[in-house]
Amino acid sequence: MNSLAVILEGPERLALRELELAPVGSGDVVIDIAWSGISSGTEKLLWTGQMPDFPGMGYPLVPGYESIGRIVDAGADAQARIGEWVFVPGANCYTDARGLFGGTSSKVVVPSARALPVPERLGQSGVLCALAATALHAINGGTAPDLIIGHGVLGRLLARLTTALGAPAPTVWETSEARRDGAAGYTVLDPQADDRRDYKSIYDASGDAAIIDAATPHLVKGGEITLAGFYADRVNFAFPAAFMKEARIRIAAEWQPGDLTQTLSLIETDKLDLANLITDARPAYAASDAYPQAFNDPACLKMVLDWSSAA
Repeated sequence: MNSLAVILEGPERLALRELELAPVGSGDVVIDIAWSGISSGTEKLLWTGQMPDFPGMGYPLVPGYESIGRIVDAGADAQARIGEWVFVPGANCYTDARGLFGGTSSKVVVPSARALPVPERLGQSGVLCALAATALHAINGGTAPDLIIGHGVLGRLLARLTTALGAPAPTVWETSEARRDGAAGYTVLDPQADDRRDYKSIYDASGDAAIIDAATPHLVKGGEITLAGFYADRVNFAFPAAFMKEARIRIAAEWQPGDLTQTLSLIETDKLDLANLITDARPAYAASDAYPQAFNDPACLKMVLDWSSAA
């Protein structure tokens, strides 16, 4: 069985071609992918060649960990799942390419447990489930933010989840004027316009490795800075300023199954809205244009690929 997949052959070298899939095991499911999202964080690092040396890292690779689609076939132990609409947080099912993270493909084979049911009514917004769960994981691990740095999709999800969980609306910093619109019940500011020095919980969603120095002066004594983005460069900061504030620094990693369950519950009860976060969609055959736009166009919050024409 073959699948049409996006493959990164090296930094900024992208192709769309058929790849052979591994055989379907008894506990596996086969999923026809409908939509796959392009991450402007980790996938940008794969695209530029700046990704740190993760296990499994190397080219050629199939990127992507934000895919949704329907289970169309399954091994003997998973037949009951045929027909389900699911989220796929990546796949490693290719015989001649690395699956890091492996979801940007017209068809994937994954263990049944990795195919996570999501409401089909979400449409293409279903690709955001994992990013929303990642944002929720960050909040669940600490105190809800009163300042969020960055108004991209992760920053917007952090802000929406903060209010969905009943915490006061946060302030959000955004340096790009093109990204300051779209706030829903919270305020977005140019950082230069904010003179507050009493934030208790600051979350960074910008991925700027120098962000601690920028955030520390705005922190209350004993406050916490949560690094919720992904950082290719070493995260350094000036010790004296952090020392004077007795700052606490926390790192939030990827979502866990419980976070996704809670996220889906918030969506189902209409407490979390995923609308107006996907700004651009392209057919999969236009991937070579979609990837640079996703990474370089400030007006592109989230790019998704449509695999319907590849079915």
